[in-house]
Amino acid sequence: MNVILPRYAGAIAESVVGDHVEVNVASDATVTDAVVAPLAINAAATRADGLGCHAGAAELKTAANAAGKSEILDRYAADYPKGPHDQPQSMCPAFGSLRVGLRMRRTATILSGSACCVYGLTFTSHFYGARRTVGYVPFNSETLVTGKLFEDIRKAVFKLADPALYDTIIITNLCVPTASGVPLDLLPDEINGVRIIGIDVPGFGVPTHAEAKDVLAAAMLEYARKEVEQGPVQAPRGGRSERPTVALVGEMFPADPVGIGMMLEPLGLAAGPVVPTREWRELYAALDCSVVAAIHPFYTASFRQFDLAGRKIIGSAPVGHDGTEAWLESIGTACNVARDKIDAAKNRFLPMIRAALAAKPIDARITVSGYEGSELLVARLLIESGARVPYVGTACPRTQWSDVDRQWLEGRGARVQYRASLEMDLAAVGEFKPDLAIGTTPVVQKAKQLAIPSLYFTNLISARPLFGVAGAGSLAQVVNAALANQSRFDEMKAFFGDVGEGHAAGVWENTPRENPAFREKYRKQIEAQAKKRKAEEMI
Repeated sequence: MNVILPRYAGAIAESVVGDHVEVNVASDATVTDAVVAPLAINAAATRADGLGCHAGAAELKTAANAAGKSEILDRYAADYPKGPHDQPQSMCPAFGSLRVGLRMRRTATILSGSACCVYGLTFTSHFYGARRTVGYVPFNSETLVTGKLFEDIRKAVFKLADPALYDTIIITNLCVPTASGVPLDLLPDEINGVRIIGIDVPGFGVPTHAEAKDVLAAAMLEYARKEVEQGPVQAPRGGRSERPTVALVGEMFPADPVGIGMMLEPLGLAAGPVVPTREWRELYAALDCSVVAAIHPFYTASFRQFDLAGRKIIGSAPVGHDGTEAWLESIGTACNVARDKIDAAKNRFLPMIRAALAAKPIDARITVSGYEGSELLVARLLIESGARVPYVGTACPRTQWSDVDRQWLEGRGARVQYRASLEMDLAAVGEFKPDLAIGTTPVVQKAKQLAIPSLYFTNLISARPLFGVAGAGSLAQVVNAALANQSRFDEMKAFFGDVGEGHAAGVWENTPRENPAFREKYRKQIEAQAKKRKAEEMI
């Protein structure tokens, strides 16, 4: 399908490109398109010292604004408001968008950024099971400042654009190219029928990797929506659903969409595609839904595209007994389902969920924190299983689509902290002294140092079904197994005591001794340096 779309405008506008080939951007690459004059990138914005990986977020943002990226950064600031920390405290946000692209069929992915960043991102993506080649367009100071980098990206895109291999090419600007104003929006919308999606995912503009998934998902939804507006598009691989569908927004355990589909069946509905999708044609099917389920509530830009397509968005998810009851009611009402069908669905599934929760109880005080966006849903399930959850921290922002979950949790004594920093999560462990801490790697590490059993949220909690009957008892086994390890922690703590803690941490040939004089000397030096920096700021 050779459809040439109008140039994007607005925030997601700077996004057009995505699969499985190494890119060689040698100078002899053949370009079949018309010759384009070299683009002038704002050189002044790139001359200041420190415009590299080591530059601070403020410097990079200032440079990006000077280089013409203010519109996209303003949109990110509105869609993804920041919290107490001004930049990510977890992995590079571009991992999120990279993961989305690498999971799609017939989609090529190209990164433009510092080599160290690209190495780290590709390593992480392959560590998480992606067996796809990631294209890379390298640069140096000269090609960055003169605009040659954009020309190299353009050559790479034309070389990759083979409709026999790809539906889409996704190009991602990381921090330095974004700060330097590399204009991916000037790439063609399509080449030889292959869609071109270019996005900026700077660490100083996108707070978490979860929200970077939204950046790419929204860019693709916008492109697909405009294709639909222009005429017929491809049907889903399995054909169009005979029943009205519910699009599911947010990555989830593979069994969950199946379970949700079973709960929708008595309503006369079907589960639609999961966004982010695994194939381009699924985007059309997602836009063709009757209603959108905001399973993960932080996909703000994607929800905007569904809203433009005239689709209603429903928050929360069918988690636990109460969550499932409210969700079935909301979905049924939004789709004008008859009252008797809604009641029939509830009567069929709610008793099974209640029985599953009762069969696998959890009796413990648990703190929950993470950066996946499903932390509130996990906390709800734990509480319905019998756990006491005094604190729920999520690195994602508060949105209207998580209000139902927040209100439910707060009504049961939980403190919900959006945009939670690592320091807040650690403070919660210290304050509430939980029987089990569920959180990110540093939270788990700190809890174990305190002899508190702990579980890594991403690998041990997210990798389980959460919804409906299957989700009702899914957490009890891993949680109760971790709680049973408390005696082992107590034995180790009693045996080792304070060995290896504080000043004695590390490997020593001799018994470590404190050195108060040394510590005092460097304390004074640090204070003097701080006063000097303060004085320089005043000047």
